[in-house]
Amino acid sequence: MRSTLSELAVQAGVSVSTVSKVLNGRTDVAPTTRERVGRLLAEHGYRTPRRSGLVDLVIGTLHSPWADALVAGAVSAAAEQDCRIVVNTAPPHGDGLGAVLDKIVARGTDGVLTVHHLPDSVVRERLAAKGVPLVVIDPPVEPEPSVRSVASTNWQGGLSATRHLLELGHRRIAVISGQLSVWSARARLDGYRAALLQASVGVDKALVRSGEFCPAAGHAQALALLDLPEPPTAIVAGNDGQAFGVLQALAERGLRAPADMSVTGFDDVSVAAWAAPALTTVRQPLEAMAATAFRMLRLAVAGSAVQPYQVELATTLVIRDSTAAPRYGGA
Repeated sequence: MRSTLSELAVQAGVSVSTVSKVLNGRTDVAPTTRERVGRLLAEHGYRTPRRSGLVDLVIGTLHSPWADALVAGAVSAAAEQDCRIVVNTAPPHGDGLGAVLDKIVARGTDGVLTVHHLPDSVVRERLAAKGVPLVVIDPPVEPEPSVRSVASTNWQGGLSATRHLLELGHRRIAVISGQLSVWSARARLDGYRAALLQASVGVDKALVRSGEFCPAAGHAQALALLDLPEPPTAIVAGNDGQAFGVLQALAERGLRAPADMSVTGFDDVSVAAWAAPALTTVRQPLEAMAATAFRMLRLAVAGSAVQPYQVELATTLVIRDSTAAPRYGGA
């Protein structure tokens, strides 16, 4: 008869729960311990699960340059470690995400990267019980300390874009934020407000707008801002998609950036440099964010003793042609 888990635990000098974790492929065991226990299990006829060589990326949509950059970053990092990325789509709300994750676990995976999706605690516990580590990229809400995540310095990005416009002489600066239920959108908006306050410029509520991170929202909100009795001289858009919508709204009114209004974006997607005019924007290191998340996941799979849990990568202001000093003064 082969030894029981209790007997193997005594031989290995560890607890029964540790032996059970190794047997079930859990990653929360030190590498040296897992190797020692795994060897004992194999010698006594137990089979530990093999790694699949697959890591799953779950994202809301693939139809955007933003998504392209994140997928490219994950695929590139995985190729360095002879691993493959499986791309899945899932809605951000409701039971859709949990169902997708359950299918992934049933099929077999070494870990899951989610983009702008934070599974609830019940789903996270199911993943942990199956030994499937999780890293969240650009979490939609502030994650708990126990959740591994990668984000960017959104507050600093909002601050730097607004500060750039202030340094050009603008004072009537509007903002089109993303939806305020989104953590990154609130951070960018707070950065905008901080820059105005630091420059002793009051925040005019009429100039603070919000909408989805898409061209349609930027277009609609820009038209509304242009219809104000005193339109702004500059607009800080929540992302590049919104900024493209702002540029379209200006063109429809016979106006141009930056002659009639300065415009900034956020993300620096691949087409930002090809906009007309080329877009001044805050570069969010999207490919590096996905690559960092993948490497964090691999550390978790390996049971590394040193594991970062929440990482923020720096944003950078990229100045192009869509911003300039206001034509008639900034007041």
